[in-house]
Amino acid sequence: MVKRASAGRPEVTSHAAIEQAAFRLFAERGFEATTLDAIAREVGVGRRTLFRYYRSKNDIPWGQFDRTLEGFREILANTPSGLGLYEGIGRAIVEFNRFPEDVSPPHVDRMRLILETPALQAHSALRYAEWRRVIAEHAGARLGVEPEALEPRLLGHVGLALAMSAYDTWLDDPTCSITSLLESSTAALSSLVHP
Repeated sequence: MVKRASAGRPEVTSHAAIEQAAFRLFAERGFEATTLDAIAREVGVGRRTLFRYYRSKNDIPWGQFDRTLEGFREILANTPSGLGLYEGIGRAIVEFNRFPEDVSPPHVDRMRLILETPALQAHSALRYAEWRRVIAEHAGARLGVEPEALEPRLLGHVGLALAMSAYDTWLDDPTCSITSLLESSTAALSSLVHP
């Protein structure tokens, strides 16, 4: 039975089904050799249907990124008021990067594809800018300045660098805990203020 989308259009697939099919093909053929037509066939839908879920093949590894960023904003907004700005951002980065162990595709596969696929680097730069902007908006609001001011921008860049360092280490040795690596990495953020 076909599920109904909220707008009345029949929902013939889901983001999760597309991602799982795409990641199977990426593992078998490589990212660049996998076409949207192949992904559509694997899912059992037409190519046009894929575009209702993802604007491009490069968007698939990032999942529902806009929704994910909204979750990041909520985490930052719910930071306890007693925490300093830097410590609060560090904790939010850790919470934002908690994923169930049974998530599909596995988080390690998703991050390895994003961080190690040359064809995705330009697209990833756009996503990183959006991620940094979430931190800059939060920091700007807390500091009473525009997100484009130096300190909010700096915190966005530093936060991303700390997260990326943890992920690089994790991909080198996935037996490590990404949460522990992020906690260690982001502790450096608060130590900038409280050495």
